[in-house]
Amino acid sequence: MRHTEIEERLTVVRGRIAQACDEAGRDPGGITLIAVTKFFPAGDITHLLKLGVRDIGENKDQEAGAKVAELDETVRERLTVHFVGQLQSNKAGRVARYADMVQSVDRPKIVRALDRGRGTALEEGHAAAPLEVLVQVDLGEGEQAGRGGALPEQVPALADAVAGAEHLRLRGLMAVAPFGQDEAGTRAAFDRLAQLGAELRHTHPDADVLSAGMSADLELAIASGATHLRVGSAILGSRQPGR
Repeated sequence: MRHTEIEERLTVVRGRIAQACDEAGRDPGGITLIAVTKFFPAGDITHLLKLGVRDIGENKDQEAGAKVAELDETVRERLTVHFVGQLQSNKAGRVARYADMVQSVDRPKIVRALDRGRGTALEEGHAAAPLEVLVQVDLGEGEQAGRGGALPEQVPALADAVAGAEHLRLRGLMAVAPFGQDEAGTRAAFDRLAQLGAELRHTHPDADVLSAGMSADLELAIASGATHLRVGSAILGSRQPGR
């Protein structure tokens, strides 16, 4: 039964989080677990909600928009929908209509497009609050760069642009571990994200979210201070396009 399969996997992940928090001296209650539901049906989201998961992540606009629209209203109103994929400016307006948080803002053009889209959504009653936004940071160097995001030196200006947008709310930073890193390299990258987050909070105190860590490296992210984890396969199994 699919519900049982997800429950068993979720129990393991929650156990990993609890252990990592214990080792880091952190409260597991301070961690938000985002189940990344790309390539999985809306029915799985209903299972997740019944199991206490209230945050889901999607990274393709066409799939995400259709899936969110398919959800029963009573399910949708209890969920926080995170858009975690790379975003094109011509799709930002659509994403701004259904997402609660966009974690992948990496350039000013996206800020402007999301702000316009959310403003329209608010006027038309498709949204009830400003869109929460994370600035994505590229933590790679040299050959390890390229997993998306603004360069660290670009973060302050981009964060200021988000904070100054009428219909957006700056919440913090997001990053993906660079390709090809061993455990020490990944931990160093996540530590760098934490440092950038601390610097950001000097000028934007409410930007306290650090989204880092996925199925393979969530423990390292917790050790570095991540507040949000984006976990897909460890909860839902291997992704199957078209499933």
